[in-house]
Amino acid sequence: MSEQTETSGTDSGTGDAAPDTPPFRYSAALAQDIEVRWQDWWDANGTFETPNPAGPLGDADLAAERGEKLFVLDMFPYPSGAGLHVGHPLGFIGTDVYARFKRMTGHNVLHTMGFDAFGLPAEQYAVETGQHPAITTNENIATYRRQLRRLGLAHDQRRSISTTDPAYYRWTQWIFTQIFNAWFDPAANDGEGAARAIGELVAEFEIGARPTPDGRDWHSLTTEEQKAIVDDHRLAYVSEAPVNWCPGLGTVVANEEVTADGRSDRGNFPVFKRSMRQWMMRITAYADRLIDDLELLDWTDAIKTMQRNWIGRSHGANVHFPSPAGDITVFTTRPDTLRGASFIAVAPDHPLARALEAKDPDVAAFCAECRRLGTSEEALETAEKLGHDTGLRARYPFDTEWELPVYIANFVLMDYGTGAIFGVPAHDQRDLDFARKYELPVIETFEAVDDPRPVLDQAFIPAKDQTVRFTRALAGPELQTGNEAIEAAIAFCEQHGVGQGVTRFRLRDWGLSRQRYWGCPIPVVHCDACGIVPEKSENLPVELPRDVTLDEPGNPLARHPTWSRTTCPACGGPARRETDTMDTFVDSSWYFARFTAPRAETPTDLEEAAYWMNVDQYIGGIEHAILHLLYSRFFARAMHKTGHLPESAIEPFEALFTQGMVTHEIYEKLGE
Repeated sequence: MSEQTETSGTDSGTGDAAPDTPPFRYSAALAQDIEVRWQDWWDANGTFETPNPAGPLGDADLAAERGEKLFVLDMFPYPSGAGLHVGHPLGFIGTDVYARFKRMTGHNVLHTMGFDAFGLPAEQYAVETGQHPAITTNENIATYRRQLRRLGLAHDQRRSISTTDPAYYRWTQWIFTQIFNAWFDPAANDGEGAARAIGELVAEFEIGARPTPDGRDWHSLTTEEQKAIVDDHRLAYVSEAPVNWCPGLGTVVANEEVTADGRSDRGNFPVFKRSMRQWMMRITAYADRLIDDLELLDWTDAIKTMQRNWIGRSHGANVHFPSPAGDITVFTTRPDTLRGASFIAVAPDHPLARALEAKDPDVAAFCAECRRLGTSEEALETAEKLGHDTGLRARYPFDTEWELPVYIANFVLMDYGTGAIFGVPAHDQRDLDFARKYELPVIETFEAVDDPRPVLDQAFIPAKDQTVRFTRALAGPELQTGNEAIEAAIAFCEQHGVGQGVTRFRLRDWGLSRQRYWGCPIPVVHCDACGIVPEKSENLPVELPRDVTLDEPGNPLARHPTWSRTTCPACGGPARRETDTMDTFVDSSWYFARFTAPRAETPTDLEEAAYWMNVDQYIGGIEHAILHLLYSRFFARAMHKTGHLPESAIEPFEALFTQGMVTHEIYEKLGE
């Protein structure tokens, strides 16, 4: 032992050297010194920088030397004021361990981190404090980056992005213009359907290769009529649509932002269903592919099931019930139960209900009360089933003497099917509860072969492949399974001209408009002469103005004195910018592709994207299993069509792992 070692340290009370005290003690201060010095060394030497095979970040020799590519990705976080929360390291550290292991075993690993930084929380914080959202966001990102560094995570910092950076949202806007200038042709790609340029659609109308909706010659239509037809085909379009409107926040909120009791998760304000002008993306055009292609993915069955249920592909029939107010068309997946119908019910936002409430104060009061209910399906499912008898009677399509009362009901959703149902109380529990409440008949159409008990308080709902005995069959033999009976009933309806077999989806087009400031501007202008015109590529990004006021309700962009005033990219005349901004799900639908070539002068570099994509391992919370993942799958298809992702990347996430959440409730459960 050296002299220094023998004399270092002190004893417990005399101040003299203690011979058994080590020369260096691993204290918090020493740990910090070691960690910070290594983190500085890693940064200075680019330890975690990952080479591309070409381009600004390219080093072909080093990429080849490191081995097979591996793209490991975390769902990037929203930078809140508090910085990292306990749930973030749960996923981030696991991803980091996996990425380091793969790097050490012969892989060229792409692992970086970005920030999903637009959105309502920063804007609400600005309303409450007066601090501009850009200042808050940049401070929060700096906090995140400092904390991520202190965790020692092996991120390639050169690739980090923020969705609020104009250099990023320039390309979000560019992709939007490409989607706006595209339409979905269901006959393309051997009947599988594909996006095509909107100019090709116009050309087909002009030469008569495609008929107009009402059969008139294209050249006989007015310019406004031609524009309306073209706009009705675009993959990005404007429409009146039912949305979740939150007056307290002054904006539309996504389904994920609404609690089970119908309130906003930010601020706990009431949320109402309301029809509003919205920018939409025609994601429904891809519904079949989005379901079928789930089979290609290494995802858990639970996640796949969640997406299938959300898309909700249903085969059934549209059946038409004549009434004094016109035909009421009902979509049903069980047309074999038609002879058990005892009432018709329409949603409070159904056109019939809208027409009646304009004339009848009682109807208006009932519909208003329905809209005050929670907007989530969970809230509607658990709410008391209420109806208002309109006084209208609809005729059963196969019997001129059989009439059904028409109700407006709080449990019927306008955004599923046609917004109208026929109630079959004997074979649907919700309908049975409603029928008992309003003293409507319960008419059985079939019974269990082995247990033919009558329906009392429990509806008889057979399994899909269960054989039942029909007592009031619409068509077919007495004994049938569900599928046989459904197909026979559809054929019977078509034969008699009262309905058609159709496939419908629960999925609705993506409403991306938000009436707020802190979001990506929608890059279109409104021109009195030209209509809606996308901004030219050379004029992107359309940047947010900094001089806005957030001290009064409403969209700051709509009341800005000059920002919305511009010139039309088509004719050069005066025009108005769109003042709605994009849903943040748009920002997060393609960030992974930008990570592959963050300095490209296009959304991606196709060569780099072809090298890195698909994401080999995606890790994040199960709460994003539906909308974010679904929208990203849609966006990847759009980016492939515009030449910025290879066809192999139309399913961008090869493998998905959901790490779970750290919550107080889970802590309590584990402590029991």
